[in-house]
Amino acid sequence: MRPSSDSPAPADQIEGGVIPSNLRSADRIQPRPVLWLITAVAVSLSLFQLYTAGIRPLGLFYQRPAHLAFVLVLAFLIFPVFGQTRARGLFGWLIDSVLIVAGFFSGFYIIWNLDAIIARAGWWTPMDITVGIICTLAVLEASRRAVGLGMTIIGAIAILYALAGSRGALPGLGEWLPGVLSHRGANMDRLVGQLYLGQEGIFGLPLGVAATFVFMFVLFGAFLEKTGAGKFFIDLAFAATGRKPGGPAKAAVIASAGMGSISGSAIANVVTTGAFTIPLMKRLGYKPKQAGGIEAAASTGGQITPPLMGAGAFLISEYTRVPYIEIVLVSIFPAILYLGTVYLFVHIVAMKQGMRGMSPSELPLVRQVLKAGWQFIVPLVLLVWLLVNNISPMRVGFWAIISVIAVAGLRGAWALAADGPLTGARLRASVMRGLRMIFESLELGARNAVAVSIACAVAGIIVGVVGLTGLGLKFSSMMISLSGGNIVIALALVLIASLVLGLGLPVTASYIVLIVLVGPALHNEFGIPLLIAHLVVFWYSQDSNVTPPVALAGFAGAAVAGAKPMETSMQAWKFAKGLYLIPLFMVFNPEIIYGGPLPIVLWTGFTAILGLVAFAAVIEGWLFGRMDPVSRVIAIPAIIALFWPDFTVEAIGTGVLLLLLGWNWLGAWREGDKTQFNKA
Repeated sequence: MRPSSDSPAPADQIEGGVIPSNLRSADRIQPRPVLWLITAVAVSLSLFQLYTAGIRPLGLFYQRPAHLAFVLVLAFLIFPVFGQTRARGLFGWLIDSVLIVAGFFSGFYIIWNLDAIIARAGWWTPMDITVGIICTLAVLEASRRAVGLGMTIIGAIAILYALAGSRGALPGLGEWLPGVLSHRGANMDRLVGQLYLGQEGIFGLPLGVAATFVFMFVLFGAFLEKTGAGKFFIDLAFAATGRKPGGPAKAAVIASAGMGSISGSAIANVVTTGAFTIPLMKRLGYKPKQAGGIEAAASTGGQITPPLMGAGAFLISEYTRVPYIEIVLVSIFPAILYLGTVYLFVHIVAMKQGMRGMSPSELPLVRQVLKAGWQFIVPLVLLVWLLVNNISPMRVGFWAIISVIAVAGLRGAWALAADGPLTGARLRASVMRGLRMIFESLELGARNAVAVSIACAVAGIIVGVVGLTGLGLKFSSMMISLSGGNIVIALALVLIASLVLGLGLPVTASYIVLIVLVGPALHNEFGIPLLIAHLVVFWYSQDSNVTPPVALAGFAGAAVAGAKPMETSMQAWKFAKGLYLIPLFMVFNPEIIYGGPLPIVLWTGFTAILGLVAFAAVIEGWLFGRMDPVSRVIAIPAIIALFWPDFTVEAIGTGVLLLLLGWNWLGAWREGDKTQFNKA
């Protein structure tokens, strides 16, 4: 059974709306003129982004408001007020028509009046305040529809918190705030000036990143999907690993990491890639909960894998002022460690259960896959080459998209020439297919970007309130007090906070809010290097994908696998343990990120790999063969020793683990299980 990208996705819902590759399922209740209008707005947004990325860049107060105006209109068209399963009706259309006009007007109001707004900075007119309130309400309502009610509630609470206080618009509410969270409060003019008319609110850095770098790479992913590159990469993963024990699961790790690194959504990746991999895993012998958990853990790995990292690489670069290409380079090895850990878990489970690989007749050959689709590697090579040469990521995305179109056009021309005599009818049909592919890609890219752009706009509201009220400093003081100055406890508090935020925020927004709140304390008070502090918070923000009781990707995997959600989430949590251990290793062994003398870097890399291998073996009770309980108990303190910032302690832990793993290898050899040993 060869995987096919034409298989329908088995579920419709994802974080922030609907599956990016299958948004059409929600369009069934939409009248045809509305679908045409959605297509027109989406294509216009994508063309606008391409124009500003590759032809004429715009200033931030032109780019961001125009982007938000397009996105708000698109959100209110795609997501009806009463949900996607009910027709709007007259009342619904009245509401949505008002919101569509409000979204468009509030975005372009700044563009039309930019010079006057700058001239009267701080002395806002009633019209400025009114439009600012309209824009804020429109963003919150769009968030309810496209992202979820949880994020809308958090944004509304942030606004109420800003207004609470003795000098604020809601002084009575300020009396209920505990002392550490109290502040003087802001009036409506000051709040609107911060959220709508300044650079630290809705049009702040999060939306700026979404409106430039992220959109271009999401659009790039849409072109890859529509031209068949997604199928090429999935087939390549199956051809490379399908014959090995647990082959489909190993292919899931590779394919999900590859597609997830560009798609920008772990949940979307689960329900698309998982549509191929999960049924094959179940057929091979994996339990449904294991199959769903493996896919969820692997898809989460795509969010920490360069180049896109679920928009994280761009945000980290903007916040730290570290060049984007450096973020990409330092993230490669940690991503390999995480994916390698998931891969090892998959292998151990396969060996424990005596699984075999798929038969060669069921799998494509590597050379055949490469022969059919090697052209799709060209845009990725071009993308990397441009990044290495310090070209702006926005411009890189533009040229990567152009290269995909060129490659697809040449591929189509070659197929046209190979199929027989060239006629006018065949040429016209081929050109129309190409144009249709381009327009579908432009539409899909814009649709896929709606949720992340809206989430970044709401995150801007929260960040603006944090800056206005000084909440970040208050939160840092609370964290220092609760941790007692202990860095391990502080990191545990960050992990808990990320999980709580994950209940209502998507990953990107969770990272933005959390880094604003705890980033200063991690860097200034606990001495964690700035880049590592951001990477730790970003990695921990992924835990809502795989950690019960949230586990959004785990729930999606359960839906595809037909398993119980909580059981599947527990499996995803187990397979994704690298998500928690690798950030700790970054903190206590910064050489893994910043580099250093070659012997130290090699030693650090070796101990990281050894620790993760030993940890997987302890959890599963198996490596080369069954691991006895005594060895598993002894290995736990030895693994902890690898994280200790002292060479002697690390060396002792390394020695103990090597002895234990060597004993396990020797036991497997003595039992004569040479076949399992060789496969391992």
